[in-house]
Amino acid sequence: MADHTIYDEDDNPTLAMRAIESDEEGDETRDSGTTTSHDQSQHHAESQNDSDEDDLEDGMLPRDLPRRTTFYDPVAERQMSQTDAKFFYHRSKVDLRTGVNVGSQSTPHGSPLVTSGSHPATEYGADSLILDMDTRRSDANGLAPENSSSGFDAVPGSESTARTQAQAASHALGYPLTHPTHDSQTTHAANEKINDNSNAGFSGGGLFDTEPHITTELSAISQDIQRILDLRRKYVTLSLQGANDNPRDEPEWDIYPPPPEPAWRQASDRQTGGSDGARDGKRPLRRRKPGQDIGEDFDMNDLSPLPGVDGMTFRLDDSGVYQVFDDEAAQTPGIQVPTIREFYMDLDDILNVSSDGPTKSFAFRRLQYLEGKFNLYVLLNEYQETADSKKVPHRDFYNVRKVDTHVHHSACMNQKHLLRFIKSKMKKFPNEVVLFRDGRHLTLAEVFASINLTAYDLSIDTLDMHAHTDSFHRFDKFNLKYNPIGESRLRTIFLKTDNFIHGRYLAEITKEVISDLESSKYQMVEWRISVYGKTIDEWDKLAAWVVDNKLFSHNVRWLIQIPRLYDVYKASGLMETFEQVVRNLFQPLFEVTKDPSSHPKLHVFLQRVIGFDSVDDESKVERRLFKKFPVPKAWDTKQNPPYSYWIYYLFSNMVSLNYWRRKRGFNTFVLRPHCGEAGDSEHLAVAALCCHSISHGLLLRKVPLLQYVFYLDQIGIAMSPLSNNALFLTYERNPFHQYFRRGLNVSLSTDDPLQFAFTKEPLIEEYAVAAQIYKLSPVDMCELAKNSVKQSGYELSIKEQWLGPSCDKPGKEGNTMVKTNVPDRREEFRYFTLLQEREVLGRYVNFNVNNDLSSSTTGAGNNMAEFAASTAQGAVLSDPGHQLESPVLTSMGSPTGLASREQVWSNDGMADLHLSGSDPRMFPGVFTPGQRVASFRNLGQAIDGKASDDALGSEAT
Repeated sequence: MADHTIYDEDDNPTLAMRAIESDEEGDETRDSGTTTSHDQSQHHAESQNDSDEDDLEDGMLPRDLPRRTTFYDPVAERQMSQTDAKFFYHRSKVDLRTGVNVGSQSTPHGSPLVTSGSHPATEYGADSLILDMDTRRSDANGLAPENSSSGFDAVPGSESTARTQAQAASHALGYPLTHPTHDSQTTHAANEKINDNSNAGFSGGGLFDTEPHITTELSAISQDIQRILDLRRKYVTLSLQGANDNPRDEPEWDIYPPPPEPAWRQASDRQTGGSDGARDGKRPLRRRKPGQDIGEDFDMNDLSPLPGVDGMTFRLDDSGVYQVFDDEAAQTPGIQVPTIREFYMDLDDILNVSSDGPTKSFAFRRLQYLEGKFNLYVLLNEYQETADSKKVPHRDFYNVRKVDTHVHHSACMNQKHLLRFIKSKMKKFPNEVVLFRDGRHLTLAEVFASINLTAYDLSIDTLDMHAHTDSFHRFDKFNLKYNPIGESRLRTIFLKTDNFIHGRYLAEITKEVISDLESSKYQMVEWRISVYGKTIDEWDKLAAWVVDNKLFSHNVRWLIQIPRLYDVYKASGLMETFEQVVRNLFQPLFEVTKDPSSHPKLHVFLQRVIGFDSVDDESKVERRLFKKFPVPKAWDTKQNPPYSYWIYYLFSNMVSLNYWRRKRGFNTFVLRPHCGEAGDSEHLAVAALCCHSISHGLLLRKVPLLQYVFYLDQIGIAMSPLSNNALFLTYERNPFHQYFRRGLNVSLSTDDPLQFAFTKEPLIEEYAVAAQIYKLSPVDMCELAKNSVKQSGYELSIKEQWLGPSCDKPGKEGNTMVKTNVPDRREEFRYFTLLQEREVLGRYVNFNVNNDLSSSTTGAGNNMAEFAASTAQGAVLSDPGHQLESPVLTSMGSPTGLASREQVWSNDGMADLHLSGSDPRMFPGVFTPGQRVASFRNLGQAIDGKASDDALGSEAT
């Protein structure tokens, strides 16, 4: 048995001597003899023991005192902690005052020198800490100046240091950092970089040097994915759901009531004696304090006169779709709506591709690559992101705008709020008539007497509206939670808009919730409110409820949710065919578009409506009884139409409606249904085909191809992990964080605060739980808040006020960090990664057997080059003639490039770590016989070559 000796400082005088050396001792002390070291160590040990006894507190043992060892110095540790606490703030302040970089902080002896690579906070909004050791890498690439010395002697702020830091920052971020210039030579160099780097995730000799049958298969897969994207863009463009299709996003769009002026503008008006007259000279400007006098800034007369009658007309065709015509005599519709046959053919195409084995494997691998790339980015940039955030004054997570993109209006309050409201009505107005049932009028006191309850008996437990464990996978029980105390009559009284008191109680509690939202200032909501399609006057009743109660607020927008309950209506004898649902839902909308004066309140209400939602239990089994689905007027069975059938008729009628409303200058609508919470994955295929964005999207984790499509087109997903935790999926299994890391366009929402929330601010509660469970950083939370604003249906002028004047642009150009608190480097990483992924797909789409790329691929590469040359982050060079060459990008395209990387990074021994974030170009296990033979042949040649070298060496010896 081997004798293992453990050395200790007290037993080994040499180690003890090295442990007590101060940072100021010179080489003479370090080179002294063993005898001197032993004497000094003994003297130090005695003095140390004396000081330890003095430092001991009650109950402390000598072992509890921190001791300096070879690897740890408690004094230096405390000094560095204090330095770190003040480091970023003081350095940025000095940068702003002097315009120069600050020298490095003092570091412990023997540590590599750290220099500042930061720019003024107003320039790029980015900051990097670059080790001077990287200067030797730049020397190897020919980037250092001719007379430069070693990396540790570089002067901060010099030209060589700037280039070195820019190169190292480019390596750390994983994408090229170039100076924003329009020089043609720089653009050409960037073009070469993009062409070399566009095979992200396929490192090696390039995209098209694999086996021909493998590359052909990848090309076919990419063409299938591109065909899905083209189908989606066709449907979205046709229905005017794109980014710039809505007239409300135009600068001249009039928002009434107008949003509150920003604080700095209000102060300027007070100083200059600004007038309170009309904004446009037509109507008086009514001001109110946020959170007070809800609706007092709205007056229906201010909107008079309404627009007149339009000459276009509409008719319901035999297929159940409203068609728009230029006049009464026209026979050809103004816009060609896809038929239900075309819709299902396109849907089947998407389903076939998403179920294809190789396509699923390809999408799964790409998603894994995206997730790993983000993890690498976080490892390399999390401290720089923290530094960037600290430079932004006033702004943090609490005061960046965040929108609750998915919340149902009838459950928008928490249980305590509803309980307090019910008790107050019981005490103040017990004799108010609130219900007509069984031929008699009932007061509030009589209603509660019929259920044997008093105001004193009410409690949270009595209401029983919170979704506990009994509602998991029981959507029927969850729906019953909307009934206070399990009584549907209380839901009718307090949570319905169409009742005996015309929804007055619900309007009052809604105003209280709006007051809380306006007081918080930074929280917005998009409330879902129901239109069932049971009667044709539902729209007028809902609009009258909103307008008469003046439920207008800058913090609130509305979506119309349409429950899929045709089978219930059919069973109760309320209607005979599905066509009646279509008629009740859309005929009033076409009438008010033709003549706003026919439904004046509806016309005003629709200005605050964003779009349509489709809701119900997705887990219900959908049996396809027909090979070809009948048209709505022929759908007279008791079975409810499937999800795809509902979505098609919402979409097709919305196409005609949006076409007409845009021609009239009215706001258009989008389709944002509940999708992917449970049930069939076909729902997600329908959403990918024709919907603007979705809510939930849990099933995307089971369909990698559709998840990849959602990433490529950045389809919005409003997720509610707390809601899913109570209904369908436990919190730890929720894919929200995985979607976020992979770069999908996700946001957090509350769904039903009445059933799931405990606090007065349910949206903050949702963010807080997610931050604790998933360990989200402040930058992550601010990015989610920004995503929620971008997904929302607020007017572009409002979004520009919240996110910055260029919020509609991608990447760093569209990011205003002083408003969003999201570092430019994060936005640039997200955007550049998305461009790389699209470029990889585009190159495989345009691949042919002869390895000749079409001109469209070259064009795509040029676009990427222009982006890299003009918008990417970069260091400011004192000499614009020098061009930055990133070793990560220039070495990805060829074996010689890989060899140069090994030479450049040999000092750190990191030649083969793939720090660029690229994964191998081949899938594991996918090798052809030719490759195996070539591999063994190369191995044999290498062994023979080594043997011959050894023989020659022995002969020379």
